[in-house]
Amino acid sequence: MPDVISTTGTPYADGKILTHTADGVGVITFNKPDKRNAMSLEMWEGFGEALTALRDDDTVRVVILRGAGGKAFVSGADISQFEKVRHNAAASEQYAKRSAAQRALLADYPKPTIACIDGYCLGGGMQVAMLADIRLASHESQFGIPAAKLGIAYGYDGLRHLVSLVGPSWARLLMYTGMRIDSAEALRIGLVERVFPQGELWGETMAMAETIAQNAPLAIKAAKITIAQVLKDESRRDMEAIKVIGNACMDSADFREGRQAFMEKRKPQFRGK
Repeated sequence: MPDVISTTGTPYADGKILTHTADGVGVITFNKPDKRNAMSLEMWEGFGEALTALRDDDTVRVVILRGAGGKAFVSGADISQFEKVRHNAAASEQYAKRSAAQRALLADYPKPTIACIDGYCLGGGMQVAMLADIRLASHESQFGIPAAKLGIAYGYDGLRHLVSLVGPSWARLLMYTGMRIDSAEALRIGLVERVFPQGELWGETMAMAETIAQNAPLAIKAAKITIAQVLKDESRRDMEAIKVIGNACMDSADFREGRQAFMEKRKPQFRGK
């Protein structure tokens, strides 16, 4: 899949969210570069529709999230909407309910997700990125949560993910100061997994996505389910879910294909069954 934002992809939210698919990889593009891909309510809802479409597409095995324009992944919420939809506590609660549904969809997404971050990743953009399974960034990227500079509270789920990635001390520093950090610092504290030169980011992201897409879907699903349970408090872990997916892997045609391909010294062709 070339490193271009095509106008021929499937549009959502009047084209401000786009999807493309090729070779087992689905791409969701935040496409409002004139506002550095700041998220409006309509974009949040379009994002949920795009996630659902790629979730239900059996040809898609991994999903990449990216921003258009080369300046931002998502620069945060569209502040121009705040006077209308987030001007007080009651309005903000309704806004949060509408956008939270889409974040919950990403949080429980059954397929692997990669955030391809080039440029600003701020506020609500950080929430999206932190919900992805893997975060890759360009050297030019910047990260931050400016809630303290706007007088708003960052939600529980966003802070829970931030603490799980960088620890409570860095979470406090980022939140109390509203500071921005560069990609080198983000890599050092565990906010992102890998950093590349800007011109190499998309190729490296696609290479990783294609590798994941070629691996056994059930084995990846088992890893995703098990890691999610490990992160929960022991009293809330669903050990039965881990057992069920483990048995499904061992009884699958893909496991037989993997064994046979190894013996025959060829590349396996996994079908997710």
